[in-house]
Amino acid sequence: MGGWKLAFGLAFALATQPAAAQLKKDTLSVDLPADAATLDPHVQWDTDSYTIYRNIFDNLLTRDAEGKIVPQIAAAWRYVSDTVIDFDIRSDVKFHDGTPLTPEDVVYSVKRITNPQFKSPQLGQFNSIIAADMIAPATVRLTTKEPYPALLAQLVKLSIVPKRYVESVGDSKFNLEPMGSGPYRLAGWQKGIRVALEANEAYWRGAPFFKRVTFQPVPDAATRIADLRTGKADVARGLNADDTAVIKGDARLQILSVPTERIGYLFVNALSGPTKDVRVRRAIAHALDRGLIIEALLGGYGRPVDIMLTPVNFGYIADIKGYDHDLARAKALIRQAGAEGAELTFITSPVYDQRIVQAIQQMLGEAGLKVTIAMSDQATFLRRRQGMPQDAGSLSIGRWSCACQDADGVIQPLFHSASGWSKFKNAAYDEAVEKARATLDQAERLAWYRKALEILKDEVPGIGLYQDVAIYGARKGLRWKPAADESFFVFDMRWD
Repeated sequence: MGGWKLAFGLAFALATQPAAAQLKKDTLSVDLPADAATLDPHVQWDTDSYTIYRNIFDNLLTRDAEGKIVPQIAAAWRYVSDTVIDFDIRSDVKFHDGTPLTPEDVVYSVKRITNPQFKSPQLGQFNSIIAADMIAPATVRLTTKEPYPALLAQLVKLSIVPKRYVESVGDSKFNLEPMGSGPYRLAGWQKGIRVALEANEAYWRGAPFFKRVTFQPVPDAATRIADLRTGKADVARGLNADDTAVIKGDARLQILSVPTERIGYLFVNALSGPTKDVRVRRAIAHALDRGLIIEALLGGYGRPVDIMLTPVNFGYIADIKGYDHDLARAKALIRQAGAEGAELTFITSPVYDQRIVQAIQQMLGEAGLKVTIAMSDQATFLRRRQGMPQDAGSLSIGRWSCACQDADGVIQPLFHSASGWSKFKNAAYDEAVEKARATLDQAERLAWYRKALEILKDEVPGIGLYQDVAIYGARKGLRWKPAADESFFVFDMRWD
């Protein structure tokens, strides 16, 4: 382990040299909006963390460029019954310290993330699994408590961690010094400054094109663009439409964008305050001019949606129409509810586009509601948003992604009454999403999702605004096709 730590330190020293001292063809520099919250893949999956740690680990399954679920650590799989599925585990994969990845590591990874005491924020995506067993030298069997059709889509996010190493160093140290089997190993992490990775030359899919990768948190978008223009960064994530004009004006840069599974939406608290009245919630829906938000604030980098899903999610139903922009109707509903001048608290944080927050504030003000914006840091915002209804405010915007491209990962956590995110209780809705996640019959699932989405339309605990478009800025010559699930695989990137 001492030699490994020495190499670890030397690699980090190389990776953190100034850009001019590095070989451009060998190093990729990436600017992110924020630092990683964690590098333990079972703890969190915020976009900036996932962008980094997905390159350190292999997952049980993955998606190809077209979005199809394909093998990764599992070479093949088959259903034994509606609740039992067997996975054949590859035998040619090694962790970064040279030890083989085994079915035992797969079983451990499943049990770790599904252990309630581990308190993974991802638990709700995997808690249908009730057993993980090695049934043959190269076969792992997963058993669910009932048929769970989104299981494969969720397993795309399950990173395989080394059982012996995690148990040896403990969870806290594993987060600081993670080790996986992916195309890159961690070379160093200076929190708030830089995460450096070095290529795993023995990677089972072949050596990566880039020898080194650095990720630096750069909260200010203008600075991220400046870094691209000077060559300090090769890729910048988290740009918006306003940033694209600068990039288009620089012949050395290019825009890489893709419509994603992420939905931009307005949360409406159905359990507390003036928005308990469904007439107020419907008035809010009529007061919103989604087209104006997309064109004026998103520069067209967004696609309007009528429901709380995007077209790349299974369960999306195109013929369910939303609420037209109708200010007169909004005002009439507010008068009927006796809510003229009602005060609504709009909770938010700097993570979200405040231009959209302010535009919604103005639109609802024109309809006769008094909206107060309550700004806080992201941690405080999340505590309020996931807390008791009376503390969650009346409104907030969000950009939700489950990275699974399935309705189960979107409308179930956002609106099922048992979820901490939900501020909505409707027995018929709960039944619909539960039935949809308990059958493998796709037609039956779609029928249940239609019912669930119709209820959401009528009751308005949330309003779909737009299908988000991920916008990346990059140096000309970088060849990479962004994916709808916002995965950031450096292994798939190269210079022309």
